[in-house]
Amino acid sequence: MTYDPKLLDKAKRHPEKQKNPDRPAGRKPDWIRVKAPQGKLYQETRDIVRKHKLTTVCEEAGCPNIGECWQQKHATFMIMGEVCTRACAFCNVATGKPNALDKLEPLRVGVAVLQMGLKHVVVTSVDRDDLDDSGADHFVKTIQAIRMKSPGTTVEILPGDFRGDMEAIDSVIYARPDVFNHNLETVPRLYPTIRPGARYFRSLRLLQRVKDVDPQQFTKSGLMVGLGETKEEIAQVMDDLRAANVDFMTIGQYLQPTPKHAPVDRFWHPDEFAALEKMARRKGFLMVSATPLTRSSHHAGEDFKKLKEAREKQLTKQAAE
Repeated sequence: MTYDPKLLDKAKRHPEKQKNPDRPAGRKPDWIRVKAPQGKLYQETRDIVRKHKLTTVCEEAGCPNIGECWQQKHATFMIMGEVCTRACAFCNVATGKPNALDKLEPLRVGVAVLQMGLKHVVVTSVDRDDLDDSGADHFVKTIQAIRMKSPGTTVEILPGDFRGDMEAIDSVIYARPDVFNHNLETVPRLYPTIRPGARYFRSLRLLQRVKDVDPQQFTKSGLMVGLGETKEEIAQVMDDLRAANVDFMTIGQYLQPTPKHAPVDRFWHPDEFAALEKMARRKGFLMVSATPLTRSSHHAGEDFKKLKEAREKQLTKQAAE
């Protein structure tokens, strides 16, 4: 009997999901399809990532925008290894027992940012529940290394919830990233099946804490649709994020990585995303990105410029009133 090596690799990446029945995603609608990665700049980005032995969420999570972003020499670095200690039902990042932290990784990220000439960089991570501080100090060191090597680069971080440890969270806030992004991912009703290792209100408290400690720091959060949520539930998440003073909300279509992952309940039409964007803007977000292919770090640099402009307009309007 022969086995498909790719299937064996998937089983190794997600051992906890192998008991799940296969749930094929079916045919994607036309508005979801993207071009295959290619081009000279894509290869240059890939070469720099490989040279510095870095991990990107673009590859590990199977992001559909990797071809577009890497062709523009934009990459989202994923620090603290490529193995996550949690097992979210939607995520394609490998799960299991991670290796020890690489103490030189922050410096390598800083050098890569410099060599790629990034004006804006996004740094995310796997969840590291095995560490006392959930990796907070590693985030701080990475932010510091980027600032040392490429002082003109603005830094956006996308960490986990640090298990609600306020001391760890505060240490990262004090490192002064330009944008503190933490995704809620889905509506509270779906957390037990989609994000069993996370807690909805713990994530909300983290986002609120950023504003409590540093009101000038931009905050951002993202939501996936297509997992069985309702419009009413999405509206409530928007209200919760605004109550936590979150500035920027992203909404994108969930895409099933493998048949063992959570199935797609439905594909939302682009017109529905446009309606969600209008709803979010009415609720007072400074910035909203809502399209089927929207992801947290997609167009992050351009969006950061728009975010700053939106705040300046808001402050000018408030001063005039």
